[in-house]
This record gives sequence, structure tokens and C-alpha cells, in this order.
Amino acid sequence: MPSRILRAGERTLCLDEPQIMGILNVTPDSFSDGGNYMNLDAALAQAEKMVTAGAAIIDIGGESTRPGAQLVSIEEEISRVIPVVKAVVKHFPQVLVSVDTSSLEVITQAADCGAHIWNDIRALTRPHAIEIAAQYRLGVCLMHMQNTPQNMQDNPYYDQSQGGVVAAVKRFLQDRATLCEEYGISPEHIILDPGFGFGKSVSDNYSLLKHLGELTADTSYHLMAALSRKSMIGAVTGEKEPARRVVGSVVAAFYALEQGAQLLRVHDVAETVEAKKIFLATREAL
Repeated sequence: MPSRILRAGERTLCLDEPQIMGILNVTPDSFSDGGNYMNLDAALAQAEKMVTAGAAIIDIGGESTRPGAQLVSIEEEISRVIPVVKAVVKHFPQVLVSVDTSSLEVITQAADCGAHIWNDIRALTRPHAIEIAAQYRLGVCLMHMQNTPQNMQDNPYYDQSQGGVVAAVKRFLQDRATLCEEYGISPEHIILDPGFGFGKSVSDNYSLLKHLGELTADTSYHLMAALSRKSMIGAVTGEKEPARRVVGSVVAAFYALEQGAQLLRVHDVAETVEAKKIFLATREAL
């Protein structure tokens, strides 16, 4: 059974009820909100909006990982991310700060500035990544991705004779989590993310959502769902504009909660908090 306490640096977050991670992209090219928060004042205003709405974690990213996204230099990513990390840590000490990066240089500087969680789409597979996470006692979010952001959606494939996408994702994430434990990172520090939209077909994504709870069954790891505004939502609703996929995203988030997700990574915090309240009221009803 997943732990009810998330540990991250010197901080803890109670997960007796699900918590919301608000997305703060400081990029010009993210699929949904690229360019909106490149200015520090705009980024802080958005962080304040999400914290006020009920976000317990702010996830700051300086490199788009949408399908086909171009890589940015480490220097550019640092220049985008670190000032925002410093400002959010200073102005919103009540929340945890997460950094969405695969760069060891970025996460090291961010941790030195007070960041608590490393959200890595590459699941700490780069050399020495796990050692750095262990050194700083960071919470770590391990995500599954088939191939790279540049080619992950070209032709995603999972062998049905080996259990298909659900089994493949579960094997990968649990292998990565086990390795983290071998380096001294406790299960209470580990979050698993199936990576909706990262090297998956639409049907793959919905299979993962349907069987989401299986990913952490019989483990103590935390489970996160990051479904917000993604193309899998638009593929079903017919909505091509990401910013108009709010209703579909909230419904998907609600289903993820029913499947045992403890963390929801979202753009639309206020709307998702409302859905969480309905979920909790239903769960607690006689």
C-alpha cells in the first residue's frame, strides 16, 4: 500500500488525501501555455494563483518535453528555472517546489536554492542522477517514456505477449524505484508517473488510466497522474486547443483518483481541487 507521507528534503507532505501539483512552465514552446510565464513577475503571479487555489506543490519547468520539442542548452534552462525557483521558495514557503528537468546541473542549483522534488521524465537514468537525488534527499518523480521527446510518438509499440503497455510501464518504474532504494532513497521519497502521452498511443494511455492503480500495487511508492490538457483528452473530446480541454482533464483526474492516484499534476488547479472535494465527499460518505 502506498505510503501516506511524501518526504522531500527536510519537508513532508501528508497524503491522507490527494494533493495537487500545479504546473508552471517557464518556456516559450510548451504545448499548452508556452510563453505565458517567461517573465518572473508573470511566473510569480501564476504561482500565487495556484497556491491560493489549493496547490501543495509547484512544478517548475524550463524545457518543453512535448512531442517533437527541441533541446535547450543547460545555460538557457538554468537562466529560466533558477530565478523562479528562488522566488517561489521565498514567497511561498508553505508549498513544496518541484523542478521538471533531466539536467544534473539544473537540479543541483535548484536544490541548493531550496527545491524539494526532482521531477524527471527520464527517471534518473542519466549518469550520477540517482546519487545527486540521494545526496540532497530529494523527493523523486520517476516517469516512464518510450524513446525521447523528439521521436516518442513516431510509432509507440508494446508487446502484448509481454503484458502490453501496463506491464511494460510497471516493470520499468518498479525497476527504477528499486534501484533508487539501493542508493538509499526511501519509498516515501519516490513517486511513480506512468508518463501519459510519452511514447504511447491513445489506446495505450487509456489502458494505463484504467489500470493505474496496478502500478503501485503491493508497494509503498506514491502514484502521480499527469493528464492535464494532453492530446489523449482531445483525441476523445475532439477539442484541438489544449487550453479548452479543462473539463476532459478534470474528468480524467477524477478517474485517476478513483484508481488510487495520490498526486495530480495539472494546469487548472482550482477546477481540479473542486473535483477532489467531490471525490473526498463520496469516499467518506456512508
